[in-house]
Amino acid sequence: MSNHSSDDDYIDVEISNIGYVDNLGLEGFLVLKSMDGKEFPINAFSGEVAKHILRFKQGDKTTIPTIYNLVEEIAVLQDLLLMETRIYLSGSLLRANLYFRGRKDTLILRNYRASDAIALASYYEVPIKVRKNLFEETIQQ
Repeated sequence: MSNHSSDDDYIDVEISNIGYVDNLGLEGFLVLKSMDGKEFPINAFSGEVAKHILRFKQGDKTTIPTIYNLVEEIAVLQDLLLMETRIYLSGSLLRANLYFRGRKDTLILRNYRASDAIALASYYEVPIKVRKNLFEETIQQ
């Protein structure tokens, strides 16, 4: 299944819930909700990433993890602005493409972990889009 899809293949979502699967906060979960109320749960990612997403959603952007800071530095140096994140299924893994706009072109970073891409989208307050078929597959299960 290709991740080179049109805008029509994706729907806008918001993070409706975020937390931890376990008492120690080692595994995170979040729920992405479409504008028409459909929900798509995501888990099996680092509790640390969940903590960062939660902080970013609450407006605390004073400290960011080193890897996100690296993205921020490169974006500033190259005059790039993150415009959106698109989540899709690649095999059995959730992946994401990050869409940056530069002065002349669009730069697409492909096949990154969905949780990190959602964290970056939360930090930059940009749209998160999910491939429509993920919601359809969730409903059929």
